[in-house]
Amino acid sequence: MQTDIDPRNLIGRKAFDRNGAKIGTIDEVYLDDATGAPEWAAIRTGLFSRDAFVPLEPSELVKDGSLRVPFDRSLIKDAPDFGVGRHLSPEQELQLYRHYGLDLAPPPPPPDVDFGHTANSSDA
Repeated sequence: MQTDIDPRNLIGRKAFDRNGAKIGTIDEVYLDDATGAPEWAAIRTGLFSRDAFVPLEPSELVKDGSLRVPFDRSLIKDAPDFGVGRHLSPEQELQLYRHYGLDLAPPPPPPDVDFGHTANSSDA
């Protein structure tokens, strides 16, 4: 999905599964802690239903302004329920990635790490 979109513009948009079945309406957007890019959307699946979290990375905005999520509606509705309005912990995100069968990229190495050399090493 475009990472330059303002997450506030996603709220209120309709979301559809990969077959075109309506999932619901986007309630909230969760940003990646490290990059600030939109990472997850909480979709209200009905008037008295809970919100289902969907990953934004394999999803796409279509011309009519809706979000197309490349998963079946049943898988989306069965996603772990963490409630909305709170921060997603790394463990909760991991559960969601596993639920959707998505790979997690390994975290980047810490900045300014010189592998193979130590600060006090001497060439003898």
